[in-house]
Order: sequence, then C-alpha cells, then structure tokens
Amino acid sequence: MMTMKTMNKTTGATSATNTTSAANAAGAAGTANAIDYSLYMVTDVAPAYRHGLTASVEAAVAGGVTVVQFRADGGSKRELYETGLALRDLLRRLGVPLIINDHVDLALALDADGVHVGQGDRPAAVVRRLLGRGRILGLSTSNRGQVAAVDAAVVDYIGIGPVFPTQSKRNAPPDIGVAGLAALAALAPVPCVGIGGITIGRASAVYAAGVAGIAVVSALSGADDVRAAAQALRAARGGA
Repeated sequence: MMTMKTMNKTTGATSATNTTSAANAAGAAGTANAIDYSLYMVTDVAPAYRHGLTASVEAAVAGGVTVVQFRADGGSKRELYETGLALRDLLRRLGVPLIINDHVDLALALDADGVHVGQGDRPAAVVRRLLGRGRILGLSTSNRGQVAAVDAAVVDYIGIGPVFPTQSKRNAPPDIGVAGLAALAALAPVPCVGIGGITIGRASAVYAAGVAGIAVVSALSGADDVRAAAQALRAARGGA
C-alpha cells in the first residue's frame, strides 16, 4: 500500500498519507488539492537522460521532485507499459504520485495516480468518467478562455504555459511570459503549475507568479547531476 507526499497549505510541510484511502476520498479536487505540486517533473525521451530514465527519476525525487508525469511518447504499447510499470513501482516506494500523459488506458493498466490531458485530447469530462473519482486529472491551458472553462468538479489541477519558449513540446502555443502566467493563475479555480522553458535561473520568477508549483522537462533531463538540479529548482521557491 503506497504513501503519498502531501503539503500542509499553511506551513508548506510535507507529510506522508495513505494513497489508497486518500484516492478513495478524492472528488475532482479533494486529494489533489492536498498534493504538493511544487516541483513537478515531466519526463523527456529516455535517451535524454545520461544515467537512464528510472535512475534519473529516482535522483530527481531525492532532490525534491514531488510529482512525476510520464510523457509516454514513442515505443510500442508493451514498451510503454514496462517503462511505466518500473516508474510506478519506484514512485510507489518513494511516496510520489505518478501521472500519465494522455493515455487513460495506460494509467488504468498501471494503476497510476492520475492522467494529464491537453486541449486536443479527449474532453476532460470524458476522461473523468473513464478514470472515476479516485484519480487525479490535470489539464493543459494556455489562455484566458481555457482557464475560465475549467470545471473544478472535473479537473484537479491545470498546467499553464508555455511560460517561455520551449523545445520540449511539439506545436506548443505562443509563450505567455511570467506576467501572463500570473494573470491566468489568478483566474484558476484549481491549483496550477507553470510550464514551458523553465530553467533554474527562471524558476524563482515563476514561483512568484502565484502558482502552486513549476513543471520542468529539460531542466532535469539535460542536467549532468539530476539530483543537484532538482535541489536548485526547489531552492528557487525560497527566493520567490
């Protein structure tokens, strides 16, 4: 039975809770609002990691990553399942939620903690119906209309961006900047994370935009020392 790191909204302290009972209590927003989104890792393609994907995820968690999204691009369904299974087992042991990008069937097969979808994927309400109420559902947004349309009874958290130009996401919408992120975060009915082009040097400004956390891809996948990079990103929150 897995434990999950959660955050006290008042103190910011993390603690471990039983994921099974927490998931059973989740509506669209119950448990997900308690999750510490402060450093959200989105995985890159496996060859991007000098020490391998699974070892790098473990190092990132040791450095302070609080949520991991498996962006399952490329490979056969069997290969994606086996990689996802290795990540699930690792993160379950470490007490960190595993979110699957796009693939609801893979999330259910892995018994993952949730799914993240984009504007071009199945509608969030449909994904929620497939997932049920016991899992986390995230949604990508990039403009005022999309944020305003978020139904807090369906979606648990949103990603907002790209904040800066990014090479990690094909066909990404135009970057919105820190000021644009702050404006959209103020409208969000659920916790939000800034994403897109966030580096160690930019992290503090993004944290200061009123978000629950930052989501990063290449800031970790391109690092020589993934643990140290995660620690530096985490430390930037103190300067926000």
